[in-house]
Amino acid sequence: MRKRCSRRRSTLARARALARTALAIALSALSGCSAVEFYWQGIAGQLDLFSRARPIEAVAETATDPVLKERLARVQAIRAFASRELALPDNGSYTRYADLGRPFVVWNVFAAPELSLTPRQWCFPVAGCVNYRGYFAEGDARAEGTRLAATGDDVHVGGVPAYSTLGYFDDPVLSSFIGYREPELARLLFHELAHQIVYVKDDTAFNESYAVAVEEEGLNRWLVAQRQRPDAAQLAAAVARGAKLQADFRALVRRTRDRLAAIYASGLPDAEQRAGKAAAFADMRLEHERMKAAADGAPVFDRWFATREPLRGSGPAISRAAGRRGRRSAAFLRPGEGIGRAPQGRARRRAALPLTGRSLQA
Repeated sequence: MRKRCSRRRSTLARARALARTALAIALSALSGCSAVEFYWQGIAGQLDLFSRARPIEAVAETATDPVLKERLARVQAIRAFASRELALPDNGSYTRYADLGRPFVVWNVFAAPELSLTPRQWCFPVAGCVNYRGYFAEGDARAEGTRLAATGDDVHVGGVPAYSTLGYFDDPVLSSFIGYREPELARLLFHELAHQIVYVKDDTAFNESYAVAVEEEGLNRWLVAQRQRPDAAQLAAAVARGAKLQADFRALVRRTRDRLAAIYASGLPDAEQRAGKAAAFADMRLEHERMKAAADGAPVFDRWFATREPLRGSGPAISRAAGRRGRRSAAFLRPGEGIGRAPQGRARRRAALPLTGRSLQA
C-alpha cells in the first residue's frame, strides 16, 4: 500500500511539473495562437488520462465484466514478466487502468508532399523532431489534416491505441487496447516499455526499430515461458500466423514504396507521376486481396486500406510503415542503450542496432 501511495504522489508531482513546463512553453509561444492551442490540448489530454486511471487491483475488484477481469489479470502477468525476465523498467507504468470512452487515445496526423516519400516533421521540446503531430481529440486532428491538405500535401489521420511518455509519467493500461489478444498485449507492453529505456531525439526510425526489436525478442521469450499452459500450442500458432501475415504485408509495403520512389525520381511530368502513383496503389490493393485469399480471407490489414482513402492520403502512411522497422534479457537491451547514448550519426546507430531481423527497417 505504501508503494502504491508513493507511486501516486510521484505521478501527481510529475503531472504538476508537466503543467508548469507546458505553461512555460505556451507562454514562450504566445506569438502563435496555434502553438499555444496545440500544447494546451496536449496538457489537457494528459491530465484527463491521469484522472481516469485507477489501480488495476481496484478496477478488478469492482468490475462486473468477467472478460475485463481476465484481461486485466493477463496484463498484470505480462507486466511482471517484462520486468522480471526482460529487465524492462520496474515502475508504475501499466499498473493502472483507464477507460477512455473512445476507440483511441490519440490521433496522429502525418503529411508529406504529394509526390514525395519524405514526411513532414514537427519538433517538440522533449520528444525532439518526429514525423507526426498528435491530438487527443479526433476532430482537432482532422481539422489539422484538412489544413495541411489544403496546402497540397498528402495527409493521413490515424488513431493510436497507445503511446509512451518515455518514463516521465506512469503510463496506464487503456481501454483502447485492453481488448487485444494476449500475444498482442504482450507485444504492445514490451514495445512501449522499451521506449523508456532508449529514445533518441530526432530519430524516429531508430527509436521504432529498437522498440520493435525488443518487442519481438520479448514475445519469443514470453512464448517459451507459456509452454506449460494448456493453450500453448494455439498461442504459438497464432503468433506464427500473425508474424507471417505481417512479414508479407511489410514486404508489400516495401515493394510499393520502392516503386513510388522510382516514379518520384523519374523526372516525368507531375500528371504522369500522379497516374503512376494511382496505379501503384491499385496494384497494392490487388496484391493485398491475394494475400487475404491465401490466409483464408483474414481481414488483418483491411483497416489499413480503409483509413487511407482517398488514394491521395496514402503517401505518408507508406513512408511511415516502411521506415519503422539466465536468463534475464538485460544483455540484449544494453547494446541499444549504448547506441542510443552515443554521439554518432543515424546511419551508424541503425547499422549497430541488434535487430531480430523482423523489424520494418529495410
